[in-house]
Amino acid sequence: MLTIGGGEDNNFVAPKLSVIIPAHNEEGCIEETVVQLFKALRKADIAHEILVINDNSRDNTLKILDEIQNQISTVRYITNAEPNGFGYAVRKGLANFTGDCVAVFMADRSDDPNDLVAFYRLMEKEGCDAVFGTRWSGSGKAYDYPKHKLWLNRLANRMIRMVFGIKYDDTTNAFKLYKRSTIEGLQPFLSPHFNLTIELPLKVIIRGYSYKVLPNSWTNRKTGESKLKINEMGTRYFFILLYCLIEKYFSKGDFKKKW
Repeated sequence: MLTIGGGEDNNFVAPKLSVIIPAHNEEGCIEETVVQLFKALRKADIAHEILVINDNSRDNTLKILDEIQNQISTVRYITNAEPNGFGYAVRKGLANFTGDCVAVFMADRSDDPNDLVAFYRLMEKEGCDAVFGTRWSGSGKAYDYPKHKLWLNRLANRMIRMVFGIKYDDTTNAFKLYKRSTIEGLQPFLSPHFNLTIELPLKVIIRGYSYKVLPNSWTNRKTGESKLKINEMGTRYFFILLYCLIEKYFSKGDFKKKW
């Protein structure tokens, strides 16, 4: 926690932000991603740590992270040896972050650091348990989104909205911000891969945590290759949806937030 001194606000305590970046073979973009994120958070005067999870990279990602960690004091990394996968990497980060709130940020520069600043300010002002991004409402934007993935994305999100009776239209969006207490209340985590992106927000909603939605932008990667393999994820998404449905209708509120 960072105490801000001066004037009548000398008792104000700003929450420390942790940013988890899962990275697997991201030598072409990880340096720019981390540096641009650091610059945005420093400019906004947000106390933070940038925690990169090296997910068993086979390229020069680890060497680059060593260099960045030596140059920027708020950056550190952990290597996730095995098992590997997006969900495992993020869960590694969620077990090791030090902040009062935590965001998941993609290594490929698809997320905008300025959006994260806006998310943080909203949580700071409203005190909500989580802030979700949407690329499809308001001023949200998706640049160079692959057409086949766009079609599947909108179909999946429409199905989730109908099944769970919610208005939020971008559950599959990984870019979200959570309080530490929220993350603690969402456990245990089951998803080993990209299905974690829907497990976390659905549990927020099912378990009665408060959340706000802000538009965010998304830009397709310029280097490397996407780690999301659509043909491998269908049954995994279905499993988590089924799990969350069972909790919603049969847990009798055992996991609800205790107010």
